Amino acid sequence: MPYIEALVPTIVVALVFWFVMRAVSNVDRTERAAEAEVDQQIKLAAQREDNKSPKADN
Repeated sequence: MPYIEALVPTIVVALVFWFVMRAVSNVDRTERAAEAEVDQQIKLAAQREDNKSPKADN
């Protein structure tokens, strides 16, 4: 029984660490996806503005 009592805190800390790292990883993944979507929207808006602007005749 003393072995189990000695290992429980280590196991609990390891589980907490695992949950925190998983949460950080998920947040990073969703942030990168959101940033990519915003970048795509900015590029599309810039393309629309380029198409609306009058072109110089050469």
